[in-house]
Amino acid sequence: MTRVKAMVLTGYGLNCDNETDFSLHLAGADSRRMHINQLIENAQSGSATVLRDYQLLVFGGGFSWADDHGAGVLMASKMKRHLGEALKAFVDAGNLILGICNGFQALVNLGLLPWFDGQYMDRKVALTHNDSGNFINCWVSLKVNTQAPCVFTKGMRRAEFPVRHGEGKFYASDNTIKRLFENNQVVLQYARSDGCPAAGRWPANPNGSLSDIAGMCDSTGRIFGLMPHPEAFNHFTNHPDWTRRKLALARVGKSIEQEEGGGIPVFRNAVAYFE
Repeated sequence: MTRVKAMVLTGYGLNCDNETDFSLHLAGADSRRMHINQLIENAQSGSATVLRDYQLLVFGGGFSWADDHGAGVLMASKMKRHLGEALKAFVDAGNLILGICNGFQALVNLGLLPWFDGQYMDRKVALTHNDSGNFINCWVSLKVNTQAPCVFTKGMRRAEFPVRHGEGKFYASDNTIKRLFENNQVVLQYARSDGCPAAGRWPANPNGSLSDIAGMCDSTGRIFGLMPHPEAFNHFTNHPDWTRRKLALARVGKSIEQEEGGGIPVFRNAVAYFE
């Protein structure tokens, strides 16, 4: 069986491409990292290595263009100008797009999310400065909407991933948020340790996101954006509590059975969608 081909964008300050590429390989994908300029050059020159040869495109985390003019703004502008129609054709062909942190910011700036009524490039939501005014780097608990059509979260109910951002507050009009919930396009919400939504309270909601929204998808479930980093939980030792959990198991004569981290199912679901 031909392996699912995934492309992870690199360049201009994106700095999570190696972890994302590694996670995709663990999930069984034939993944490669590609600089944004190389992708654009290939598309313009008719190279054999072009977007249509892939099934999964990942806009990863980092600080593209140093977040100048706003997080993900310049990345979205460059992609729209040079690859706008190619991106639309990529989605129309039934492929998947994943945006993590800075990638999520780029997707909403592009208008690839929420993509209401097939309105491509129509911006409806924003990811803006954290309420604290500070960069945050911590682990969060997440409630997964099991009714969402999202391909990437199939079979998941809860998750714990790290967040690392200065502009992660989800913001939109009341009508847009209402529609997102009615369509089950809200995939992830920041949650308390008991799994209930954070109700806007810090530290469970680390940035002040409206309605605790941490991730969303389009109506088909094939485009998914989230602020937390699943690729940063690719091994059980990534979790800050791994030593305590290991010791607790040892006290009852058990050991950690699975070394794979809790973020890998996100990537496995993407691969399984095509297989």
